[in-house]
Amino acid sequence: MLDGTPALRLYAAARRARLARQKAATVQERTLAGLVRRAAATRFGRAHGFGAIRDVAGFRARVPLTRYEDFWRTWLEPAFPVLDGVAWPGPIPWLAVSSGTSSGTTKWIPVSPAMMRSNRRAALDVLAWHLAARPGSRVFAGPSLVLGGSTNLVERAPGVRSGDLSGIAAATVPRWARSRYFPPPDLALEADWDRKVERLARETPAGVRSISGTPSWLLVLFERLAALHPSRPARLASWFPDLELVVHGGVGFQPYRTRFDALLAGSRAETREVYPASEGFVAVADRGPGEGMRLLLDTGLFLEFVPVEELEAASPARHWVADAEAGQDYALALSTNAGLWAYLLGDTVRLVSRDPPRIVVTGRTSTMLSAFGEHLIGEELDGAVAEAAAAIGSNASDFSVGAVHVEGRGAPGHHLFVIELDPAVAPGELPRLAAVLDAALTRRNEDYAAHRAGDAGMGPPRVLTVPRGFFAAWMRGRGRLGGQNKVPRVVAGETLEGLAAAARSAVAEAIGGG
Repeated sequence: MLDGTPALRLYAAARRARLARQKAATVQERTLAGLVRRAAATRFGRAHGFGAIRDVAGFRARVPLTRYEDFWRTWLEPAFPVLDGVAWPGPIPWLAVSSGTSSGTTKWIPVSPAMMRSNRRAALDVLAWHLAARPGSRVFAGPSLVLGGSTNLVERAPGVRSGDLSGIAAATVPRWARSRYFPPPDLALEADWDRKVERLARETPAGVRSISGTPSWLLVLFERLAALHPSRPARLASWFPDLELVVHGGVGFQPYRTRFDALLAGSRAETREVYPASEGFVAVADRGPGEGMRLLLDTGLFLEFVPVEELEAASPARHWVADAEAGQDYALALSTNAGLWAYLLGDTVRLVSRDPPRIVVTGRTSTMLSAFGEHLIGEELDGAVAEAAAAIGSNASDFSVGAVHVEGRGAPGHHLFVIELDPAVAPGELPRLAAVLDAALTRRNEDYAAHRAGDAGMGPPRVLTVPRGFFAAWMRGRGRLGGQNKVPRVVAGETLEGLAAAARSAVAEAIGGG
């Protein structure tokens, strides 16, 4: 394969130079003006007076914040699946099928050709920052493995197909990149996740230079590779000696970091975080791990930041890159070149720098855990679980948590954590795991500490530890295995009941089998 890295290096240097000259507010004003101008003649644009919008304030005055359910009901559902000229000019050829991790509600997210071009530019930005960190990298000297959904898309209407966004991306890889993309078309079509992972483990060439995917599903692939090659050290360098880059996103990385560090031992590859939502590619890491991701300001997204505590207010404050404050937690809203407008994405972010704007993802608005007024966010849950697992000499491969309301006078409720540990630990360690988890949450969150005082408002957390592979099996049973599906961090109602029952059954089976 011809090494395309020299050409990529020239592009990357030019792109970084342009980004260095960017003025965030100017770029976002220009982006919003372009979006409004393009969509002025759509049904949404006419209904909201796009022709009269001149600036950010004018946009806010005419376009209210919206959640998916309301946008679907008013604008998408009446025309579905043919969304021609509804909220973006021209036909919408793809619909990304997404589901809320806590609610399970299926979402149909419009994906326009302009959005696909934006996503590809974002992917090139990932490589541009990789080359800045690793100038000697030859990342385009070999194929790139993308662990995504099936390219076997469903035809909803003539010219309109739906599927997982990663499957849509794989099905529309530009011609110049096809020779560098793995898996090949026949394997990319595979919809059965177990068969796909098995084939990937056996057929991925050793010369792979980059790997991309959701951390939890990447670990499933790596575990299969280790099983196929028991005589080799269970490290990425054993299977892919030329690997340069591991791109991860979709979920918080902290619970997986220790396992990835072990897998990367002896490798020259670096990890780089990305923030690719079905609704738009929001940010990429331009620095090292933990330093935040740089917002993509010029790829067709206009970004707004809503204070988390005002989300339920009648008229919540709406900030943008010109006035959002560093260190604050916000719910993120997008207006996109696929026809979403002031759309609350469902994620919470914290701005960690303003020039250039960088964020860390702190959780999801739907997965904030506040059954008793404790107001825990995803970042706090991830950190506390990772700390507790480390305290007993293990790692949290994955976890979910829910609130249990105890019936009876004077009986406080509690949180139930289901945690997959690797390696497993002796039962005698579990009280310490729960105690460290409780202490870590108390230290991270004042509201949690107040409700835990004297066990008055909330009892101590209870923990079920499950065998390795439990969450993959549970997701398989829910029809949510692989692709962009994610293990839900916070669950409730029947989902929590089903998870707890499955966890207890798995523990009993493991004990009986042992």
